[in-house]
Amino acid sequence: MSQWQQLEISGVRVDVFEPEGAIRFGLMFLRDYEQTSPVGNAHFFRLLQEHRLACAAPVAGRTFWTERRGDGFHATMSASQHVVEHCLPWMLSRWALGPRGVAIAGEGIGGQGALRLSFLHPNLFPVVAAIAPSVEFQEWYNADTPLQEMYDSKEQCRQDTASLHIHPTEFPPHIFFCSNRAQPHWWRGGDRLHEKLAALGIGHTVDLQSRADQPRDYFERMWPAAMRFLIGGLEKESRRLV
Repeated sequence: MSQWQQLEISGVRVDVFEPEGAIRFGLMFLRDYEQTSPVGNAHFFRLLQEHRLACAAPVAGRTFWTERRGDGFHATMSASQHVVEHCLPWMLSRWALGPRGVAIAGEGIGGQGALRLSFLHPNLFPVVAAIAPSVEFQEWYNADTPLQEMYDSKEQCRQDTASLHIHPTEFPPHIFFCSNRAQPHWWRGGDRLHEKLAALGIGHTVDLQSRADQPRDYFERMWPAAMRFLIGGLEKESRRLV
């Protein structure tokens, strides 16, 4: 019977899901700032099982999924470093997946982290989906977060956000994100990201109209569309000759 289990990868706890039957692809799941766990989410469980997606979700603490340390993720390793250098190779090896057989996705801060990492490493993460991504996380700079330990100023923080890591010619071929219209403080960041991608001629799928008053309700509502997008992108990548 398929179930979640907690393993350790390079000293970091990771929640791992393996579906029943043959595994088609892998999903790297990045948690939101509050570290909402996918483990007890029956809806997410059913979607993973339906699409036969194996999933790894690092237990990260209140990280922003960047290359900078100081957010309490690990004493000697950044959250980004763990994802790229340790968790991804582990997934490819454990499930015998092709080099472009893992998608990356997340919610909130995890959603912006997924976009950011896919923009920085499009060959490693060619398929990305982000639900209500907190793209402009520099707005939390003066709040009670680790950002002031990680960056010297709000502007330095802004320069490290996903939108500032888009390369005009090297980008993931499959990009999906959606922003909750009921959360205007985060919705505007998604809208700006959409405008920048459109201006660069970078194809992407975006939903800026759907809304839900409660963030959890929005995540639940949008995951089916995100999963369909992820599977479609992974299937296309699996047919690539080079």
